[in-house]
Amino acid sequence: MQAPLCPSCQAELDTRSKEQTCGQCQAHVRVTAICPTCQQELERLKACGAVDYFCNHCNSLVSKRSVHFCAAIQPV
Repeated sequence: MQAPLCPSCQAELDTRSKEQTCGQCQAHVRVTAICPTCQQELERLKACGAVDYFCNHCNSLVSKRSVHFCAAIQPV
């Protein structure tokens, strides 16, 4: 799993939070988990400190190792 990069400055972003501020350039960024099979947004399932991903379109769990992340700058 490769960490997403800030679209503004290419700094690495954290995948644990959807909405965040880039630590390097202060851009407001939204990080989205994408299903590798159907390219739809994944639902994050959080339990007991673990994060898993579920695709509502494919109706299946998706391994953390195969999730793709997409980062986009959000308007303020």
